[in-house]
This record gives sequence, C-alpha cells and structure tokens, in this order.
Amino acid sequence: MLEQYQIDQYHQQGFLVIEGVLSDTEVASLSNDFERWVEESRTKKQPWGKTQDGRSRFDIEDDHRADHPSLRRVSSPTEISSAYRKIAFESRMAAIAAQLIGGSGTRFHHSKVNSKLPHTKTVVDWHQDFPFTPHSNDDLVTALLMVSDVTPDNGPLLVVPGSHKGPLWSHWKNNQFTGFVDDTVVQAHCQTPVACYAPSGSVCFMHTRLLHASKPNNTEQPRTLFISVYAAEDALPFCENPLPSEHAGLLVSGNESGIVRCTENQLRLPEKPRGASFFVQQQAAKHAMA
Repeated sequence: MLEQYQIDQYHQQGFLVIEGVLSDTEVASLSNDFERWVEESRTKKQPWGKTQDGRSRFDIEDDHRADHPSLRRVSSPTEISSAYRKIAFESRMAAIAAQLIGGSGTRFHHSKVNSKLPHTKTVVDWHQDFPFTPHSNDDLVTALLMVSDVTPDNGPLLVVPGSHKGPLWSHWKNNQFTGFVDDTVVQAHCQTPVACYAPSGSVCFMHTRLLHASKPNNTEQPRTLFISVYAAEDALPFCENPLPSEHAGLLVSGNESGIVRCTENQLRLPEKPRGASFFVQQQAAKHAMA
C-alpha cells in the first residue's frame, strides 16, 4: 500500500496524509449516512441515542438549532452503519494503518465521526491520544478519514511534527482529567503547527502520541472526519475503552500471537468521559479552571 519513504516519513514526523485512499463511491456511502444523521439532529435539542455503556451516541454543540445543525460527534458509527463498518475493517484505510503499525497484527480499538458543520464553534484543545487510550505499548494509529473536503480554513487538524517522539504530557490539572495539555506546553511546543487538509477520500494517519488540536469552522464548507483507532495486536489496553463497542478488539490484520509487548511509558490513567464525548470533558475542565 505504501512506499518505504512514506512509512519513514510517518515514523519521523508522526503523521502522514494520503490522498485518494477511498473511492468516490465509498465516500458517498459515508456521506449519505452522515447527512441522514444531520437531518435527524434538526429535531433534537439535546444529545440522543445510546452506546454500549448508556451514554448518548449523538452529541451536539451548544449552538445547535433546527435551522443551524451542529452535530459534532457520532460515537461508534460502525454499530449502526454498514458503510462505516466496511470502511473501518475492509478498506485501504484499514490496510494502510496495519502497514504502519507492522508487527504480528492489528486490532480495531474504537471509532467516531467528528464533524464541524458550517459556522459552528467546536474547538479541540491541544492533546495527545495515548493518555485517553493507554496500552502496554504505543503502536497505535489514529486514521482520520476526510468524509468532506478539508481546507486550511474549515477547522483542519493541526499537528506538531515530531512531537510523538517527545514526552507524554499530563492531561490532568488540580486533580481533574482535563483532556488537554497545560498552557505552558502549548506555548513551548505548539506555536508553529502544520495543518492537515486534503480532498474527501483522503486520510491522515497520526501516531497516538502526536500533539494535535483544531479550531472552529467559520466557513460555509462542512469539515467531517471518520476517525478509527487501530492498535498493535500485542498492545494490551490499560483501562476501559472510552468508546466501548461490540467491534472493539477485533483483528483487522494478522493473527493472535498470545503475546503482550510492553514498552516504557509513565502516565496517570484517564477518567472515562461522563458526557456524550470528550468535547464535554474539555469544556467542563475549562469552565472549572475559569
């Protein structure tokens, strides 16, 4: 799937954007389902639906209205959509993620849709994924599939190249799991980020330790991502999945080795989000700190 220089770039920079991973037909199948969920959201005034652990499957921003939908998260869409399930397990996206992880095989960990519809205010503060999903080793890849075109202006993923080789920063403050790093880390390391944007059907593959964030979408163009997280087959989860799913732990490639591989990491285990998504977690922490 990938040339060696692309694999090398991923390991050096901590991310890799590949265009044309999905066909137009595959993208349309995802877009059609998401548009149906957006239309359903127009009838809602609060998060709705249920995932395995009883939390809401569909999460809306507080600027959501019937005439201004702001559906920002669909949790575990593989459970309710055959299109999303097929892409997560049987697509070039899954195959490339497995190639980047290498080793004995790859497991599916969780998935979600994160969307910023036109002129919506959703912000993602600077964080790393691994403190949310700690494992015995950090060979985890987050695949961010661009369901819509992502531009420099509609709230693209912002990353700090090479930061996956640095520390695991604390995502706690005043004994509260905030879900974001301290301002001192942002000032020291996140002032010259790289924006990851490309046409629909492209995928950004991101290392679990990479510092990343995103800004609101102030344009007329939606920015919708289908995000799937894959882990090395021999990586043992250290805590409950933040988005539990009937598909968690399924092999995407390779075979069961029966081995648990451990690498040296030190971090405080996260708190599982109580709300519909980690957006609620970040917002609550910022409110408490204000």
